[in-house]
Amino acid sequence: MELLAINPIILIASLMVASTPILLAALGELVVEKSGVLNLGVEGMMITGAICGFAIAVETGSPTLGFLAAMIGGAALSLVFGVLTQVLMSNQVATGLALTLFGLGLSSLIGQGYNGLKPPATEKIDLGPLSDLPVVGRILFSHDLVVYVSLALVIAVWVFLRFTRGGLILRAVGENHDAAHALGYKVVRIRLAAIAFGGACAGLGGAYLSLVRVPQWTEGMTAGAGWIALAIVVFGSWRPGRVLLGAYLFGGVTVLQLNLQAAGLAVPVEVLSASPYLITILVLVIMSANRGRGALNAPASLGRVFHAST
Repeated sequence: MELLAINPIILIASLMVASTPILLAALGELVVEKSGVLNLGVEGMMITGAICGFAIAVETGSPTLGFLAAMIGGAALSLVFGVLTQVLMSNQVATGLALTLFGLGLSSLIGQGYNGLKPPATEKIDLGPLSDLPVVGRILFSHDLVVYVSLALVIAVWVFLRFTRGGLILRAVGENHDAAHALGYKVVRIRLAAIAFGGACAGLGGAYLSLVRVPQWTEGMTAGAGWIALAIVVFGSWRPGRVLLGAYLFGGVTVLQLNLQAAGLAVPVEVLSASPYLITILVLVIMSANRGRGALNAPASLGRVFHAST
């Protein structure tokens, strides 16, 4: 076993890449849940975004168009969920689970013929002298645009929810949709917009998997990333900063266990493969415990059906 062969600088830089898909999906789901909607179809939206982005990128030779197509694909699938739950008032849990199954099946159908193909490379941003800085340059300034977009989204979502009128309205709808409706706010429209945003973020996260993280298409390649994103939102207490921490923790443990496997650590591969899920959930549970009423941060109307006549 050669643990000394593991480069900590490369390890930290890699964890940012590994965490980006889950961070994007979790941020989108956070906004959705803040509006009072529980969308369990994140896994389906991610895998749909993965194949949409991969197919368009391969056909056009442009990763940028691939990422845009993934966002559109994820948003379109999420709006199916939105119409079913917000207009036709179907059960959110059952519809979300159905959306996941539908997304997995749809991606498998579209993905036929793309197995074994390589997508066009996603170029890293040239930040000039910053990239040449020792240690910091390799860790922070050697990534592609999507990594920085995900970090900017953390700040943007936090500012939007905490300081803007739109964020206040979104939170009001999530806390008490009847009161928000009585004040004249369009609850269904607001929730549909939040659902579309969440779908676009999940689709972008899926495309990052198929175009950058694992640059190829494999059926079922999200491998539960959507479910871990859902868990991170809950255990992160619906706060963007904690969601970032949870996503980076998961990505960090994932990269570390891969390095440990490569170094020949005498631990069963199955245990190492399960460790990112186990450690992330354990740490997030500890983070969300013993914080009194602060832990009770779930939107009060989360998962409840809204009807204007009730």
